[in-house]
Amino acid sequence: MAEIRWTLQALADVEAIADYIAKDSAYYAQVVVSNLFEAVCRIELIPGVRQNRSGNQSRRYPGNTARQHRIIYRLKAMYTEIITVYHGSRLLNEDDMTSRSAR
Repeated sequence: MAEIRWTLQALADVEAIADYIAKDSAYYAQVVVSNLFEAVCRIELIPGVRQNRSGNQSRRYPGNTARQHRIIYRLKAMYTEIITVYHGSRLLNEDDMTSRSAR
C-alpha cells in the first residue's frame, strides 16, 4: 500500500470545493468531500492502477476522478503526493501543474 501525502494546495482545493457546495447544501458538500477522500483511498489501495487519464490531462501528472472532480497526483518512490483537486470541466495546462506542485 502506497503512502498518500497531501499538499497544502490540494487540501485547500478540497476545502474550497466544500465551501462552494455548502452554500447550497451542507449535506451534499459532505458527500462530495467523502467521495474525494474515497477516490484517494482507491489510489492508495491499488497502486498498480493509479492512472485514469482523460481530456487534456498531462502525462507527467496522473489523475483519478471522483465524479465531477479530478484528483491530480505525483508518484514518488516512497509515496504518492496529491497535488491538486479541481472540477473536471476546468482545463489545466502544464504551467498550472508546475506552479501548484512547486508549493
